[in-house]
Amino acid sequence: MRHVFSRSDQQGKRLAAIILALIGILGILELALADRKYGLFTGGFGQSQAVDTLAERLLFAAGYLCSITLLIMIMWWIIVRIFRSRASWPPLFFLMTLTGGAYILLLALTFKLGQYFSDTMSFALMANLGGGSLTDAMLFVSNEIVVGITALLLGLVAYISIYRWLSRKFPVRTDGPRWSAHGRLVIASCFASLLLALAVPAASADVRNGLNRTLAWGLFNDAANRLTDFDQDGYGWVSSIPDRHPFDSSRYPLALDIPGNGVDEDGYGGDLQLVSLPSQQPETLITGQRPNLLLIVMESTRYDAIGKRINGQPVAPNLEAIARTGSVLAPVFSHVGFTTSSLKSIFGGAQQPAVGSPSLFRELKASGYKIAVFSGQPEDFGDISETVGMRDNADIFIDGDKLKHLRAFGNGAQGSILIDEKHLLQAFDDHYAGPAQWNQPQFVYFNFQSPHFPYFHEGIPLALTDTPLPRSEISPDNQERLQQTYWNAVHYSDHQLGQLVARLKRDGQWDKSVVMITGDHGEELFEQGLLGHGHNITVRQNATFLVTNRPGVTSDGPIGLSDYRAIILSLLQGKKPHVDAKPVLMTVGDLDHPTQIGMAESGSHLTSLRLDTGEACLVEHKQCANARKLSGGFKDRVERLIRIWGSARWQNRADAPSG
Repeated sequence: MRHVFSRSDQQGKRLAAIILALIGILGILELALADRKYGLFTGGFGQSQAVDTLAERLLFAAGYLCSITLLIMIMWWIIVRIFRSRASWPPLFFLMTLTGGAYILLLALTFKLGQYFSDTMSFALMANLGGGSLTDAMLFVSNEIVVGITALLLGLVAYISIYRWLSRKFPVRTDGPRWSAHGRLVIASCFASLLLALAVPAASADVRNGLNRTLAWGLFNDAANRLTDFDQDGYGWVSSIPDRHPFDSSRYPLALDIPGNGVDEDGYGGDLQLVSLPSQQPETLITGQRPNLLLIVMESTRYDAIGKRINGQPVAPNLEAIARTGSVLAPVFSHVGFTTSSLKSIFGGAQQPAVGSPSLFRELKASGYKIAVFSGQPEDFGDISETVGMRDNADIFIDGDKLKHLRAFGNGAQGSILIDEKHLLQAFDDHYAGPAQWNQPQFVYFNFQSPHFPYFHEGIPLALTDTPLPRSEISPDNQERLQQTYWNAVHYSDHQLGQLVARLKRDGQWDKSVVMITGDHGEELFEQGLLGHGHNITVRQNATFLVTNRPGVTSDGPIGLSDYRAIILSLLQGKKPHVDAKPVLMTVGDLDHPTQIGMAESGSHLTSLRLDTGEACLVEHKQCANARKLSGGFKDRVERLIRIWGSARWQNRADAPSG
């Protein structure tokens, strides 16, 4: 009997050692990859929250260890239950190879697909930044997927062969003690993980977001959320925004709050009180003189590009020259902080215009304009073209897809295509070589992409820096070089703008044209430890500028990109547009499912509210607090923000086409 207990103890120790080794190997691999790509512990592009304090890291370690232990123990329980023989080496062999191999394969797929868009991005953020999806990502890397499937099949054949060889070499013995399934440990790990899943969101949003980047925690969290979604409204106890009314399917986070019914369906700000908001301007036709329109969008170019100096040199001398004789408004706010949404707002004149709704492309085509598109990005990406009728109405359509052979980077994924501005100007020269092209009023849209992450490609001359920062070295430690690299890219786009202006003046079209230049959103450059845009509501991430060659464009306060269409239509009609003061609504994510909402008001007031954590901020004061514990002016601003967001959702629903 003592001999049996001794062998059983040895088995238990052996199993524990193997499980610990598996956790160590998989954990080190996954966390190293996650930190490299997502800046999990150090911050990075698209990662606004890092697990960077001792308390956060201890909590993260507890959650990570519980979830990965639970995953391995579930696999062990399955293995010893489905195999007749629980003795000898096969259960351990399958645990190490199936669990470890599958986990490593999932890690390889996750991080390989992610890099086709950019470093340090989750799939959710990639979809917002480029309008992409996991389906798109799979299509973009189809060649690599074929290679991967082939390798997987060959690996399976090799795996079966190795198992058969081991079976012959080491026959299974059934006379030893049997392996235990350790079901109690599975249950204990499950309860520990569930308790942490409930506690972590309240304790630290950074830890929650960090754990959600990991596979084991993500699998458990998704399963637990489904199991605790008792009313089947999509939200359970452990969702990103927990359901405070788990048995009432009409009340859940981000539910559409019905105004005036006395019920707070979404859990924010009490029962919704609607406020009046500007509506999308109906289709407007331009008659009479009909000047040309040239609209130039400079990707990721911040509001402070105008007046910015690097080593005494102006970053955007051509923008500043146009602003001196025309008009400039800055900051101007992107409603979402992502390219696709921003362009739809610019052309459609709404925060979230519906497909087929009025747009500059549709109304200027109907007004007798010839339309040309010269874009350094694919304009079909993220449904930009479909939403605003770009391709359908353009007489000349040259974008990143058409010029893919001239892309600045080797990657051909649609979300990564970047065409140098010089190629766009060459295409413009080819189509506007003679004066006859200008006999008809023209609407020419340019999209300059050089200031896009990673801010440097081989075609950019080094005017403001001698040592551009390579993509592989982008980190908070290289903040100064990163900023110089970014501003050098903005300077290059500004230079190409100057070349375009020179062509218009040479051909006598400058004074006959309304020229409008803007960015689509801003860009944070590690000033507060963050890099990129669209993952937090700040002036640097959301704010850009408006510059036009026409004087007299004014406003009483901050404006949004959705104001552009009305401004442009007024300029084309010979009027001097003025934008009345009103709050500018911003969201992280779409209008109905944001993780954060914010508004800009006069006096540089910027208010934000994180819907997942309840943290409200007066951004200009760097003052944050729980939204449920506010008072005074702070509370008034947050409640006004909630009313504006709720009213915008109702307006968007009313404006959506039926059917």
